[in-house]
Amino acid sequence: MIVEYVWLVPLIPILCFVLVGFFGNHMHQGGGYLSIAGAAASFIISIAVSVEFWTSAAYTDPGYVTNSITWFSLGGHDVNLGYYVDSLACLVMLFASFISMLIFIYSLGYMGDQGGRKRRYFAEVSLFLTGMLGLAASSNMIEMFVFWELMGLCSYLLIGFWSFNHPEGDAKAINAASAAKKAFLVTRAGDVCLMGGMFVLFQAMGSLDYTVIFNTANLNAANPDTLFLASLLIFGGAIGKSAQFPLMDWLPDAMAGPTTVSALIHAATMVKAGVYLVARCFPLFVMNIDVMLFVGVIGGVTAFFAATMAMNNMNIKKVLAYSTLSQLGYMFLSLGAGGYLMALGMQSGDTALMAAGALGYTAGILHMANHAFFKGLLFLCSGSVIHSCGTEDMRLMGGLGKKMKITSITMLIGSLSIAGFPFFAGFWSKDLVLETALDAAGNGACGWIFLLLWFLGVVTAFMTAFYMFRLWYMTFAGEPRENAQKSHGESPHSMTIPLCVLSCFAFAFGFVLLFGFDGLFTIGLNADGLWQVGGVAGAGAVHYFLELFTNPYTYLTIILVLGAIFLAYLMYCKKTVDPGKFNKHGQAWLYKACASRWWLPEIYNQVSWKLGYGVAKCVDFFDRQVIDGTVNGLSNAVIGGGELARKAQDGNAHTYAGVVIGGAVALFAVALILFVVYGGI
Repeated sequence: MIVEYVWLVPLIPILCFVLVGFFGNHMHQGGGYLSIAGAAASFIISIAVSVEFWTSAAYTDPGYVTNSITWFSLGGHDVNLGYYVDSLACLVMLFASFISMLIFIYSLGYMGDQGGRKRRYFAEVSLFLTGMLGLAASSNMIEMFVFWELMGLCSYLLIGFWSFNHPEGDAKAINAASAAKKAFLVTRAGDVCLMGGMFVLFQAMGSLDYTVIFNTANLNAANPDTLFLASLLIFGGAIGKSAQFPLMDWLPDAMAGPTTVSALIHAATMVKAGVYLVARCFPLFVMNIDVMLFVGVIGGVTAFFAATMAMNNMNIKKVLAYSTLSQLGYMFLSLGAGGYLMALGMQSGDTALMAAGALGYTAGILHMANHAFFKGLLFLCSGSVIHSCGTEDMRLMGGLGKKMKITSITMLIGSLSIAGFPFFAGFWSKDLVLETALDAAGNGACGWIFLLLWFLGVVTAFMTAFYMFRLWYMTFAGEPRENAQKSHGESPHSMTIPLCVLSCFAFAFGFVLLFGFDGLFTIGLNADGLWQVGGVAGAGAVHYFLELFTNPYTYLTIILVLGAIFLAYLMYCKKTVDPGKFNKHGQAWLYKACASRWWLPEIYNQVSWKLGYGVAKCVDFFDRQVIDGTVNGLSNAVIGGGELARKAQDGNAHTYAGVVIGGAVALFAVALILFVVYGGI
């Protein structure tokens, strides 16, 4: 079986990392072609594994293929090393390897002027890809955590790629170093939560193998309070990695790295890991309805607030970064609402609610895949613009549609998709996300919370369409401004070909719903009562057309999207509406709040200084006064005793004779006293 060789999928990129790292300076393009070949090989193997799995009996029962060996034993428990292949793992391996391959090809042009630095770059991105592919194929949470941390290391290295000798000067280099440290430290906060959740889950289940912890009988036998704590802590890891509220501030600053790194982080790796973790642990999370409510709230709040931050930002990459935060929030909202419905259905035995919950899961996973394609496209398009203009400031662009036709058309496709324009990929999954939230609003005691989250999601859809077309019009429409006048035109073919390929998926991937492939990405209980992803027949085109186009709220979002696009056109292309009237020319409170990220960076800094610095001072005092004081006191006592003993060794025979006589007298006195005390004469 080809599935048995799935371990080659993450192994090949890590071999490329080693070879490029050692010998990249002696290879063409710093080893870039080897990195591309490694990503392509992983993609081809992923295709073979996925096709074989989806056409096998294991797809329907039990829904996965797994195998493992004992890695090591600890306290009588075996920790295994192996693979776990199901529909979710196949999907992640496919889009991660495919999009990474295109980004590596794009990098040949974008990073072509980096000389010796290309070796470091291509080695690190290969290792980055290894992290995501290994995470998808892992058979247990400990193995998954190793690859999870590997991605954290690579993100630090790649965000800080310009830490030395930045092309724009030392200030940019310092900013890159600071952004890398911020990303590393903030995501570590989430990773500590994840590690704690794993400890708690291991205590509850006695194993961290997926086949054990996602078994319904084992979950029902475990302590519900322990599972609740484990679920919250594990979700804390997802919050950190996917930059959800309140650990969301590191991702916009991560734009200090090369644009290709931004595309990797936002589309193919890193931030998708948090969504994958929630989707993978869905059977665990649905054991407690409050956990799924919390997941939905975090997602909905993040989607809304991140979108507000993109409304007036002038940096093309940061607008896309905020949109990533917002779209990730949509995914968590869908998984949370779907899990909420699933938990209600399990409690009441209502199969209709369970089916609605499964639809929420499908919508969240489909939006994860759609987002991978259109966000990869958008970031690579922004890189093409930056490569041509030499700036990230949209105020210095304009009129580039005439000089960069391929980039402008492909970025228009990506913008239409993320905005949820009808029949583009993002439309199908975004509207299903909102429909799931609305379904959750009509059920259970906490339905009103999901009604509020649905409202925030609808407003977010309007803002998304507005800020994406604000970006497009400011960049490609109107008269060329300062940097646009100096633009050298369209990017080389190594950069434009990946744009064309990704634009096809950004438009068409959502149609998988209409051809029955939605069954690959749904979740449910099989005949044995075990959770499995996929393994059911797809609903087909008629079902989804009825689901969406008989729902009046679908037309509400379509109208809002079209209205937002038209408003952006009037403001930034036609310029018949002055944006300054709405924000009092930058002086309005709301404008300042959005521009300053709702003061989250200042809040984080205050927390760091007041709490973090205070704790650090207490730890330093304890270290210096207690630990070092104890050690130094003992050493001083030994030294002092040695000095005192040294003085007795003066080399004088009379002194030594006196010591011997004095000692003899003392011993005689002690013996005499003991003799009397214990009954002597």
